Amino acid sequence: MEAEPLSERCRTLWRRGEHALIGISAGNSYFNQDRLTALLSWAGDAFEQIDVVYVDTHIDSMLVADGRTPESAAKSVRTTLKDVRRRIRRSLERLGPDAARFRVRALSELMDLPVYRAVTERTDRAIDEDAEFAPICEAMVQQIVEHRPGAGGTVTAAHIQAGLDYLKAEAPLFVDSPAIFGVSSSVVLYHMRTPISEHLAGHTEGFAAAPGQGFVVVKPAEAVLAAATAA
Repeated sequence: MEAEPLSERCRTLWRRGEHALIGISAGNSYFNQDRLTALLSWAGDAFEQIDVVYVDTHIDSMLVADGRTPESAAKSVRTTLKDVRRRIRRSLERLGPDAARFRVRALSELMDLPVYRAVTERTDRAIDEDAEFAPICEAMVQQIVEHRPGAGGTVTAAHIQAGLDYLKAEAPLFVDSPAIFGVSSSVVLYHMRTPISEHLAGHTEGFAAAPGQGFVVVKPAEAVLAAATAA
C-alpha cells in the first residue's frame, strides 16, 4: 500500500497512530474484497484503534432522482448494504484475531450521538454560509453526483439535493472525528483526495477541522494496480 498524508500535520497524526477512520461508500466499486482487506490490514498495522463506518444514508434519494420508484430504490439499498456488510465481515475474518480491534458501524448509528449532532450543526452552517468552505462543498456535491453508481444523463436539482444531503450526513466525520470517536487524534483513510479533505487538511483559520483531525490517502501501490489490471 502507498500512503500520502495531505499535510505535515496529517503526517504527524499518522505517525502517532492513535486512531483511524475508514469510511466505506456503499455501492462504490473501488472497495472490492481484496482492496478492502488490504486497507484494513494496513490500518491494523499503523493504528491502535480503527473505526469502520459504512454510509447507509440518502442512497435511496439519489436512486429516486435517477427515476426509480421509492419501493425499488429501498429494495436496491437493502441489497447494496447487505453486500457491503458482507465484504467488511469477510475482510475482517481474513485478518484473524487482530480483527477484534476494529469497530464497524453504519453512519446512521452515529448520527443520533449528541457529539455528532453538535459537529453537524456547526458543519451544516459552514456548508450553507462560509465563504470559503461552501464553494468547496459545492464542488464535492458535484463530484458525488457525477461519480454515483450508474451515473449518466442529465443532472437535475433532485440529484444535487440528494448529493447535498449525503454530504451533510458524512461531513462531520471529516471535521471532527476525534470528538465523535472519543480520541485525541484521528486520521481519515481514503483512496483518493477529495475537495473537502484537501481543504480541511491545509486550512487552519476560520471554519477548520479539529486540531487532531488528519487525512491520509491510502491505495495499492502502482505496481500492484498495474499487475491487477494486466491480469
